[in-house]
Amino acid sequence: MQKNLVRKVFSHPIYFIAFGFGAGLSPFAPGTCGTLVGIPLYYFIQSLSLLNYAIVLLLATLIGIWVCDVTERGLGVHDYSGIVWDEVCGFGLTMWAAPSGWLWIVIGFILFRIFDIVKPWPIAWIDRKMPGGLGVMVDDLMAGVYAWLSLQLIHRFF
Repeated sequence: MQKNLVRKVFSHPIYFIAFGFGAGLSPFAPGTCGTLVGIPLYYFIQSLSLLNYAIVLLLATLIGIWVCDVTERGLGVHDYSGIVWDEVCGFGLTMWAAPSGWLWIVIGFILFRIFDIVKPWPIAWIDRKMPGGLGVMVDDLMAGVYAWLSLQLIHRFF
């Protein structure tokens, strides 16, 4: 399947987006690799107003629901580990209104990965119960909310 999957990802635009421009094909920690894709995308939008950043993130999320749904159905596997557009959007949410600088990007990255991997309530429940592209996206967006709140608290109190 791997050889066919690589071919499909690089020949089908929907799969290409869902797989984080190919990052999800990584045999080691595809979710982490997908989150890394979020860093240059964050740099591209970080200077937008908070409203425009939120609009871009909303559009990326809506596109993500669709591409993740199509890709998941095509693969026949719920929340396949190579589908990483949800990580890209979750990291984007983590970094909304974040302080500037590499330190904050690293902290945001680490916080997001922790919440995405550990999946505290209700993230694990959402991950198990919500079907389709919406389910793929929502658990990572919830991890992004937890990471965003943690990042804001760290910035405020430390």
